[in-house]
Amino acid sequence: MRAQLADTFQVRVAAVKGTTVLRATILATPILCVLSVPALAEESPFGNGWRLAPETSSIQFSSIKNQSVIETSSFAKLSGGIDASGDASLSVLLDSVDTKVDLRNVRMRFLFFETFLYPQATVNAQIAPSLIADLAQVKRKTISLPFELDLHGVKRQEIAQLSLTLIGENLLAVSSAEPLTLKVADYDLVDGLLKLEEAANVSIVQSTTVNFDLIFEATFPDAQEVPKAAAVSLKEPVTVALEAEGNFGIEACKGRFEILSRSGNINFRSGSAKLKPESTPLLSQVADIVARCPDLKILLAGHTDNVGSRTANQRLSERRAASVERFLTDQGINAARLQIVGRGESRPIADNATAQGRRKNRRIEFTVAD
Repeated sequence: MRAQLADTFQVRVAAVKGTTVLRATILATPILCVLSVPALAEESPFGNGWRLAPETSSIQFSSIKNQSVIETSSFAKLSGGIDASGDASLSVLLDSVDTKVDLRNVRMRFLFFETFLYPQATVNAQIAPSLIADLAQVKRKTISLPFELDLHGVKRQEIAQLSLTLIGENLLAVSSAEPLTLKVADYDLVDGLLKLEEAANVSIVQSTTVNFDLIFEATFPDAQEVPKAAAVSLKEPVTVALEAEGNFGIEACKGRFEILSRSGNINFRSGSAKLKPESTPLLSQVADIVARCPDLKILLAGHTDNVGSRTANQRLSERRAASVERFLTDQGINAARLQIVGRGESRPIADNATAQGRRKNRRIEFTVAD
């Protein structure tokens, strides 16, 4: 007899200026439903494991901007499961962020999550059988579940307070009993938050409420292995949510180039026009976007800080723009569609008196050529 688990739970993410609150109830959910399958429970409280049904699962989150504007967004692509030993995992493809507004999606991808470097967030937990042993009798309880959150290249141990409700024989509702506070700085997301604020010209009170509706399905001996978080496909186009297939319109192209220019992820060796290897992921995305704006010519402008002579900085900015042009043509972009210019130190966007300001001023900008 096949059992299905429908579980509901909430993960709260709230942050007050640099603090994100995530209620990571994600993983404790499915394990408990196994208690409704006595035959499986005799061998293991987790039976043969549970797999996430992504087509019927969802995650939504809200953010507050300018103190009063509430925006609700979601992630479209999830994967995960719980194996027979209670090892639970969930993965969220961050490129599938869906804010309901195209360019907001692009900002979240490139500026905040930096998905070209960190394409997914994962949660992993080991669920002890003793945590859920009495759920079949009590029907509802609250548990503490330690878990590891891997986000933006940082792994941290957290603890989620979960409220669990067994509904009938095959359903389990899981919700956050209280919010879990995570600091944006702990996950190296402060710069991304500042980029979002600058790009959208808003202040962001990161008091985000995240709601999960996840469905897990029981697996059986002849089923495939229960998927782990790593099973989320990262080979798909990074255009899962609202990103349209095919070519972009002119406004969509302009908006993307403006956002790419703010990313700060095109880097060169000191005093050199040689691209650093870590620039490749973003530039590959640039090549894809340029290719999908086929009727436009793109201006690549190199900029420097004011360290060194004006003449040297002018030459360096020209050479760096040319390096980006070579990268794009190597990716199949027609050189006739690209124009390069060096601005040297003449157009700073930040104060050259600080290291942070100089870093912002060393940049490549992409615009639609006149």
